Amino acid sequence: MRIPLAPVTALLVGAALLTATPGRARAQDTGFDLGGAIRLNHGWKDYDPVDPSKSDLELVRVDLQCERGRFICSAQYRWYDGFSAVHHAWVGIAPTPDQQVRVGVLQAPFGLLPYASHSFWFGSGYYLGIEDDYDLGIAWTLESDTWRGDVALFASDEYGTGREDGRYSFDVATTPQHPFRERERLVGRIERTIESDTWTWRLGASLSLGEVERRPDGRRFDHRAGALHLEAVRGPLELETQWARYDYDVPGARIALTAFLFPFEIAARADVLTANAAWTFEPAGWFDAITCYNDYSTTRASGPGRADSVQNVTGCSFAKGVMFTYVDWIAGRNMWFVGGPGIGLDAPERDRWHSRLNVNVGFYF
Repeated sequence: MRIPLAPVTALLVGAALLTATPGRARAQDTGFDLGGAIRLNHGWKDYDPVDPSKSDLELVRVDLQCERGRFICSAQYRWYDGFSAVHHAWVGIAPTPDQQVRVGVLQAPFGLLPYASHSFWFGSGYYLGIEDDYDLGIAWTLESDTWRGDVALFASDEYGTGREDGRYSFDVATTPQHPFRERERLVGRIERTIESDTWTWRLGASLSLGEVERRPDGRRFDHRAGALHLEAVRGPLELETQWARYDYDVPGARIALTAFLFPFEIAARADVLTANAAWTFEPAGWFDAITCYNDYSTTRASGPGRADSVQNVTGCSFAKGVMFTYVDWIAGRNMWFVGGPGIGLDAPERDRWHSRLNVNVGFYF
């Protein structure tokens, strides 16, 4: 069902007015903070001869944050063109200043955090469900100056069904060819921060162990994933690299994922390599900050019916007050969302480079 955007836009305008009035301070005194965003998008695709250029209202969202004593909570709901979806919704407690326990729909603590990318389009891992993935579960985080540890147990994806295509994060889909859905999953992550005179290093490892269920017979199959990740920062320079491997131990060489109303197929097992570089200019003339980046990621899949996929995003983000803008050039080969049929699939007729230009202007309140 398509939810009309007009009342939601009015709500966000009210939230923006709230942030500009003394009432905002009183709201913060109570521990609650209401916000949101509106984003406009323009894109051009070299692989769409019918409608290569398109401008639209890409997103409207509402945010809620709260903190009162040891109690904390966070929620975000999003409206896109054609569907609406929960991004996250959790409540928690901070028993000590360096610990948090959260319950609800929350981000899986896997790989580079908060994202293994800098661009609006994220990296290949996002479309494979191993970057910025939100599921239903409970998580515990312990963080000090030099160490961070996370353990999370998830009962299912955020909706508890693989038949819901209108979602933000990518999860296993229930399709006629691949009738699976996500079940229980245990995720662990550890990271150490090392400071030198000029560099800050964050070295980490992640592990995910879970199952997917085949419907309707209820048989379960293992789902495993692991990652090694490194982030290095020196002044305005940021370097990121990650190796990840995922494996759905299901019959056949493919499984289906879904999000943004479109289920699609991926290789059931593959390695995902990421290498990113970014430089931040701060301040930058009229802008508060400009970050320019190149995010490269590739999905390495071998065997019958499988082939490598590549995605590279070159762009800059521009911050000015409540406005945040991405300008990205996305190039991909055999890559879903850049003209490809899926990810890690053997498709010789479509195994060539495609690209798209994307400009996304957001106002965050």
